[in-house]
Amino acid sequence: MNGATLSRWTMSYFVAALVCLLLAEVLMTCGFGLPAAPLVAPDTLALVHLISIGWLSLALCGALVQFVPVLTNVPLRSEWTPPIALALLLAGLALLLSGFLQLGGRINSGLPLLSAAVVSLGGGFGLIIWNLGATLWSARPLTPPARFVAVGLTSAIATVVLGMVFALILDGSISASAASPFMFGALPLHVVAGLGGWLTITAAGVSYRLLSMFMLAPDTDRTRAAKTLHMAGAAIFAAVAGGLACLLASRSPQPALLLALVLGLAALALYARDITDLYRSRRRRALELNSRMAAIALGNLAAVTVLSVGLLLSGRFLDHIAAVVFLASFGWLTGLVLGKMYKIVAFLTWLECYGPVLGRHPTPRVQDLVAEATATRWFIAFFAAVWLATIALLFDNASIFRTGAFAMTLATFAIAVELVRTRRLARVPAQTDVPAPCLLYSTPRTP
Repeated sequence: MNGATLSRWTMSYFVAALVCLLLAEVLMTCGFGLPAAPLVAPDTLALVHLISIGWLSLALCGALVQFVPVLTNVPLRSEWTPPIALALLLAGLALLLSGFLQLGGRINSGLPLLSAAVVSLGGGFGLIIWNLGATLWSARPLTPPARFVAVGLTSAIATVVLGMVFALILDGSISASAASPFMFGALPLHVVAGLGGWLTITAAGVSYRLLSMFMLAPDTDRTRAAKTLHMAGAAIFAAVAGGLACLLASRSPQPALLLALVLGLAALALYARDITDLYRSRRRRALELNSRMAAIALGNLAAVTVLSVGLLLSGRFLDHIAAVVFLASFGWLTGLVLGKMYKIVAFLTWLECYGPVLGRHPTPRVQDLVAEATATRWFIAFFAAVWLATIALLFDNASIFRTGAFAMTLATFAIAVELVRTRRLARVPAQTDVPAPCLLYSTPRTP
């Protein structure tokens, strides 16, 4: 990678995503949504989509527009669509949240806010998926990490389409009386496609490449990675396609979901094997923060699996589904994304500022841009707060959950401050005449 390969808008996606994460954590601290409100209450729906779209999806899209060209060794199909897609996604998210608040009686408006959100979010995700998909298509045959991203984008299409249908039903554009049985039956499919397919499979694919790159480990064997992907893809296909087929036949999607669960557990076991091999074969013996935090996030993914199986066997899964989704969203995905974002921001900032003058100017190391000892404490505090909040959800203790959410907010804010300091070159030990880059976007510089 060099200065010319930098994505100009990755930082914009990261900043917007972090703002959404902090807003979601503040709302949880204030008792907005779960556990104070039911799972399908408008307030909870607003909170869930602020996290899934505003935080996780925006952060993932920002990372992909930078790293899909790295995975494929071809330039991004279009450099002008990322800012347009970001604007559409932010506008659509604002309309979606407003629509949910309108359903809950918090906003008095006769406007079809959810229908407007469908148009804006559909356009934003459509541009992102087209841009990344076209880039992947031009780079065939794909490397294993790129194939994971391709499957993740396919899952994103299913997630967005189902979400658009739900929004139109809630807004009255589609008859609720005719569609409500389908809506409640398809809701788990929407969650599986989004959380399991789009977010988890894509994040897993990117983690193969980033862990290998940052730990100086050999790439995962193509055959083994392909088996993992095939199992994961089969799980998502069984859940979404099989579930929809059951619903169209006026049957319960439960058999399809059970099959998807078995396939998904097998995929997780294979993924754990692949990542364990990466850690064992690394040449960088002293792990950096991003790799250590990824290990904790992967441990949380294992905890999600164990918790889910235990609750299913005890017949209490639906009673505690909020705890499972919370641990998956924050312990696994947020932990992984925040840890990788910490490294990516430093890496891209170094490339932007010092890559063009390497060898002709006093140049710090990438690690000189960060203070890992300080950041590590905040990451550990974040994970501890997530565990506390998860336990509170399992025991239906709203006050302890809010305490955990408050601790998460403080830790996230401190991590965001560390990212800003990295971007502003505040940690660089020596005085240089290289100016600090803009917080919101990157400007490729010439030597």
